Amino acid sequence: MTERRESPQLTDSQSEKKYMNYTEDDLLPLSGLQHLLFCERQCALIHIEQVWAENRLTAEGRIMHERAHREGRESRGDVRIEYAMPLRSLRLGLIAKADVVEFHRDTECPNNIWQPFPVEYKRGKPKKDNYDKVQLCGQAMCLEEMMDVEIPAGALFYGKTRRREDVIFDSDLRQETEDAAKKFHELVEAGITPKAVYMKKCDNCSMYDLCMPKTVEKARSINSYLVDAISE
Repeated sequence: MTERRESPQLTDSQSEKKYMNYTEDDLLPLSGLQHLLFCERQCALIHIEQVWAENRLTAEGRIMHERAHREGRESRGDVRIEYAMPLRSLRLGLIAKADVVEFHRDTECPNNIWQPFPVEYKRGKPKKDNYDKVQLCGQAMCLEEMMDVEIPAGALFYGKTRRREDVIFDSDLRQETEDAAKKFHELVEAGITPKAVYMKKCDNCSMYDLCMPKTVEKARSINSYLVDAISE
């Protein structure tokens, strides 16, 4: 659906980045990047300890993704739409299934190149942090590796506002995505679940009852108090 382009000459640094670092057996779910950036303990509970709990928020998100993940394709003029498109990056060591990838015809190009444009569906509203943007950027980087194209932008569709938010994949966001992927692999390879630290955002986490941040943190405080008392 898109024309392959001749790769330019790369510097040693660029060649190292383009090198395939992982094998098929090393691939981790791309959704883990969002889990990691939200909370490393949550990420470890899901991807190391293999536990999961659902609440109203995650159920709404799951239903939205199930609707978006209907496999198939359609055409709307100069836009072709692929649903539930498999994604993979051996450089980042990630695998996923995109909600939607639109292919926009570049009518100014003599070969009518179809430009990929990933769209990720979220149940809530735009966030101040980059969790969602990193996940979308990861999808774009998978597509770039798979199709040998450059993807400058994509979009996040939020169910609460019913609007799209365009996302530019600039160098800072790409670096944040690469760093998150590396840290995700390091966390899983270490196999150690970080200790709980309660924060306000914990209250809306579906993993709250499994994580028990307040209980674990309180127990740790008591233990520290007893150790200090004995030392005195």
